[in-house]
Amino acid sequence: MDKLVIHGGKPLSGEVRVSGAKNAALPILCASVLTPATLRVQNLPHLRDVTTMLTLLGQMGVEVSLDEKLGVSLTAAQIEERVAPYELVKTMRASILVLGPLLARFGEARVSLPGGCAIGQRPVDQHIKGLEALGAEIRIEQGYIHARASRLKGAHIVMYLVTVTGTENLMMAAALAEGTTVIENAALEPEVTDLAHCLNAMGARVTGAGSRVISIEGVDQLHGTDYRVMPDRIETGTFLAAAAATGGNIKLVGARADILESVIAKLREAGSVLEHGEDWITLSNEAKPVAVNVSTAPYPAFPTDMQAQFMALDAVADGTSVVTETIFENRFMHTQELKRLGADIDVQGNTAVVRGVERLQGARVMATDLRASASLVLAGLVAEGETRIDRIYHLDRGYECIEEKLSQLGARIKRAN
Repeated sequence: MDKLVIHGGKPLSGEVRVSGAKNAALPILCASVLTPATLRVQNLPHLRDVTTMLTLLGQMGVEVSLDEKLGVSLTAAQIEERVAPYELVKTMRASILVLGPLLARFGEARVSLPGGCAIGQRPVDQHIKGLEALGAEIRIEQGYIHARASRLKGAHIVMYLVTVTGTENLMMAAALAEGTTVIENAALEPEVTDLAHCLNAMGARVTGAGSRVISIEGVDQLHGTDYRVMPDRIETGTFLAAAAATGGNIKLVGARADILESVIAKLREAGSVLEHGEDWITLSNEAKPVAVNVSTAPYPAFPTDMQAQFMALDAVADGTSVVTETIFENRFMHTQELKRLGADIDVQGNTAVVRGVERLQGARVMATDLRASASLVLAGLVAEGETRIDRIYHLDRGYECIEEKLSQLGARIKRAN
C-alpha cells in the first residue's frame, strides 16, 4: 500500500497550477445521462473518485473516451443498465447523483443506498422526498433505492436541511420534468452553480443557482456541449494553508479567489499577505503565523473541507485557537495523528482547542479520511525530520498528483510502496 514520506522544515516556494474541482466534476459527469448527445468535459481532475464515476457510467452503457487534451467525452445514447451497484456506491457516495438523471430521462433507476462514512452520517432522505414531490414512486428494498416515474412533473420543493448533492440531484431531475420546479433552501456552493452553468449550456433553463431559491423550467430534451470544470477551491485552500504554515511564498495559477473568500480572510488574519487576479492567487509570509479561530458552516462560510488543514496551521502558530466543527460529527479524527507529531490539541465534543507549539517532530501517522490526509501532509511539511503517512488512498480521492505539485514548490516529498 502506498505511503508518503516527507522531510519537512522547508518553506514552499514557486508556482503551481490548480486542478479542476472534483465536487463540480462528479455531478457534471452524471449530467451526461440526461442526453443521448455527447458531453465533452475539460479540466477534469485525474482522481480516484473521477475514475470511479467514469467506471459507473461505463457500466451503465455510457461511451467514455479521452481526447488529446485529457478531456473526457461521454455519450449516453444507449443506457442498458439503469443501476448504480453497491460495489461502486460504497466507495464513493457521489454515485447517488445518477439517481435524478436516470429517473428523469428513462423513468426508472435503481441505486444503492450509500450508508454512512467515517466523518459522519450523510442521509439521502432529501433526495428521495424531493423526487417524490416531482411525482416519482420510490421504495427501499434490500439496500437499494428503486425509483419509477412516467414523467416527472414540476413541483415546489422546500428542503429542511441544506444538502449539496440533494440540490444537484433534484436540479438535474427537474431539467427534464414537465413544468417548473422551485427548490427552496438550496445549497449555495459554487459547485452547484457550476453544474447549473453546464446544464444551461446543454439547453436547460436553470435560474437562481448560487442563491437559496433555484428555479428550473423543464424542457423536453437536452443537447451535448463542451464544458470546462471550475478550479478546485479546496485544493487551492490546502496549498495556501501549506504555504502559510511553512512560511512560504507561492503563486497558484488557474485559481479563483471569489469562491474562497472565507479561507482567504482567515489566512490574512493569520498574518499571510495574499494578492489575486482573475485566475491566480499569491501568498507570502513575513513572520510566523498567528493562531486563528475557525468555525465551519455551509458556503459561503468557512468550509468543513478546510477545517483539518487549518488545525495543522494553528498547531504551529503563535497563540491558542478554537476550532469548531458544525457539519460532521466525526471530523476530528486527525487530531490524534497530529498529536503524534507533537501538536497540543484538546477536543471536547465538536470543539478543539489548539495551542501552537514551537515545532512539530516527524513521526509515522495514518490518514483516516480525505481532508485528514491533507492536514497530515501540511504537518509533515512543517515538522522536523521524517514523516511517513500511511493509507494515502484517501488523499488520492481528492488531490491530483499532490506529491508532484508540492515537489514543484520545493517540498521534499515522495511516494513509497
